[in-house]
Amino acid sequence: MTLNQLHYFQTVARTENFRAAAEELYISQPSLSRSIDSLEKELGVMLFERTGRGISLTKSGRLFLDYVNRIIEECDIAVYKMKELSSSGGRIDIGYVFPLANYYIPHKVRTFLDTPGNESVTFGFTQNRTSSIIRDIKKGLLDVGFCAYAEGEEDLEFVPILRQEMVIITAMDHPLAEKEELSIRELENYPVIGYDRISELGGYTNRLYRNLGIKPDIICECSDENAIQALVREKFGIALVAMVNVLAKANIKIHRVSDVDLVHYVNMVWLRNHYQMPAIRRFIDFMKETSDIEYDHI
Repeated sequence: MTLNQLHYFQTVARTENFRAAAEELYISQPSLSRSIDSLEKELGVMLFERTGRGISLTKSGRLFLDYVNRIIEECDIAVYKMKELSSSGGRIDIGYVFPLANYYIPHKVRTFLDTPGNESVTFGFTQNRTSSIIRDIKKGLLDVGFCAYAEGEEDLEFVPILRQEMVIITAMDHPLAEKEELSIRELENYPVIGYDRISELGGYTNRLYRNLGIKPDIICECSDENAIQALVREKFGIALVAMVNVLAKANIKIHRVSDVDLVHYVNMVWLRNHYQMPAIRRFIDFMKETSDIEYDHI
């Protein structure tokens, strides 16, 4: 059974005339008759019966027509959707680490969708840790990820798209609040609110402390800057964090680090040498073009 045979059957059923159906299908009447005969033999039932000069569907034919109509309708929908994917539409599934959820990702995606030609694109959003995002990209569950760089992932393409300065934050009435810049060593003099140690930024800051020989008193760990700054604001401690949008709106004091140049990069990642529908390619290009760093030189 072929899709052509189903189209032939549907047309004959609608016209109730082999000659008229053959003309509409641009095939010869004998070819059409042979195709319907072959279909009936395969199904083991008669689909049409003669009624004077015309033909009509048998009971089996009417039942079969219901299924054929649904099959052809679904095929037409599938073709339409594929054409939509090949042009301007489609769904993009992205995953990103928690610190990007408050502003960066929503703002970037909204700007992309407001760009002419992207109105038909839809997005799926997933927040997770770097390791989980990379795993889901490799499984094909995500199209694009935004996370830390991972060593040894040769089948993935990483492009730095966001440069984050690391800053120290304190409460507005903290003893250090009057200073604009602080030494990284001040972290040893007060309780510290840290990142979750299994997060990428938790790993980054802990490696930094080891490399600098610093042993801060980390009294608790949080998943993102929003949680960290809330505890800092209530004077539970101070913190070394990535400078993100949420900090600028919080009632805390932000200090630049005076004696160490600390920068953290967020990467955009996708499967290397893997087919991407046009909408995904446009989104990747958009993120590169609107990045705040020159990614080709990192």
